Amino acid sequence: MEVESNEKTEKTYTKPKNIWEDFFKDKTEKTYTKPKNIWEDFFKDKTHGGHRYSSEEFLAMEAREKLFHLDGGSTLLDFGCGAAELLTYYAQKYEQLVGADFSQSMLEEAGKRIERNKCQNIDLILANHETLWENLDTSFDRITAAGVIQYLTYQEVDTFIANSSEHLNIDGKIVFFDILDPRLYPLWKLGIFAPNAGVLKALYRIGCDFRDSVLATLGNHPRNIYGYSHNPYEIQKIANKYDFEMRYVQSMYYEYKYHAIMSRT
Repeated sequence: MEVESNEKTEKTYTKPKNIWEDFFKDKTEKTYTKPKNIWEDFFKDKTHGGHRYSSEEFLAMEAREKLFHLDGGSTLLDFGCGAAELLTYYAQKYEQLVGADFSQSMLEEAGKRIERNKCQNIDLILANHETLWENLDTSFDRITAAGVIQYLTYQEVDTFIANSSEHLNIDGKIVFFDILDPRLYPLWKLGIFAPNAGVLKALYRIGCDFRDSVLATLGNHPRNIYGYSHNPYEIQKIANKYDFEMRYVQSMYYEYKYHAIMSRT
């Protein structure tokens, strides 16, 4: 007689297979590549700094204005020095200077200008706003950038000020020259400040700006040399964050730009 077993066969629980684990198991891990800086690419073969006029008379006047706001010190770091159009004038008032730029072609022109002007107190560094700091082994009385902040985002400006504060002497200053003012820049683009300003001229400029925007988008390049505009109060918030007090003044030679002058509180 067959005896029925009370023993039940034990069932083993198997976790359902995750279809996504199976889907991705053979996928190759992708390495993140930092987006290319469009401005470094834009300036890679440029040889002048984009001043309103290239005459020595104008450059000397512009340098005098900036030296007034720099207001002393004996050592200076000029980030975005370009072809050293202003740096050689600064060299007459400072004992030791470092000029940095992310454009090799600009630095080559800077070297020629420094040699022509027989400036023995200037060192040049090829670096951008991120790599600059690892190339420095000293601090400065003044850290300045003229017409350069417009190529940085607010976050990059924040990081630049943070790094500057670590390379600034106790009584030092950070001075950003010629920042695009978002309140005045659109008016300048319309030709409002031009001697022959008028409605037709403004409409013409609007048309040209639209055309340039379309061509830039199609060509995947900046539509002009000007970059970003930055509200002075936003720059002030960043400065205050790192214990700097800031005042801003209008640029003397560029009616749509301003200077931000920062000193420790």
